[in-house]
Amino acid sequence: MKTTITAKKMQIPQNFTEYAESKINTKLSKFFGDEADAKIVISELRNQIVIELTVKYNSIIFRAERSAEDKFVALDDAIDKIIRQIRRNKTKIERKLKDNAFKEAFIETVPETADYEVIKHKKFKMRPMDIDEAILQMNMLGHNFFMFMNGNTGEINVVYKRSEGNYSVLEPDKN
Repeated sequence: MKTTITAKKMQIPQNFTEYAESKINTKLSKFFGDEADAKIVISELRNQIVIELTVKYNSIIFRAERSAEDKFVALDDAIDKIIRQIRRNKTKIERKLKDNAFKEAFIETVPETADYEVIKHKKFKMRPMDIDEAILQMNMLGHNFFMFMNGNTGEINVVYKRSEGNYSVLEPDKN
């Protein structure tokens, strides 16, 4: 598994790099092959170390963000969260990996200036998928909504999680 570690406004100690690569390979390699990519972004916020762990494998993205006073504890918590995501969605993930349902590549761009503050722009490629696949991807990313191309209609839809825990789909009105 390829592992990339990036620090925001801080230095990464060598012992943390070795620890992170070792932990990722021992804990996550049983779920992913060599073609998986793990990306760790480490930053400090209010005396807390924040670890963002993203694993991309066969068009599915797993994401966890954890913070703690110690970077080793934050990394362990993030890895455990991804393992819980995998176990919770094991059947669905296996089916999607076999179908190679979709592939998504995010490209971040520089935000434009406007009367309001846009802090980030994201562009991503969409492949057709059904609503269940979109909900699965949204949950894997830990987001509250997910935009996707509906495989049945060819239209752009948005699925989102409602406050009571149910899901809703936004579809364009052709009238």
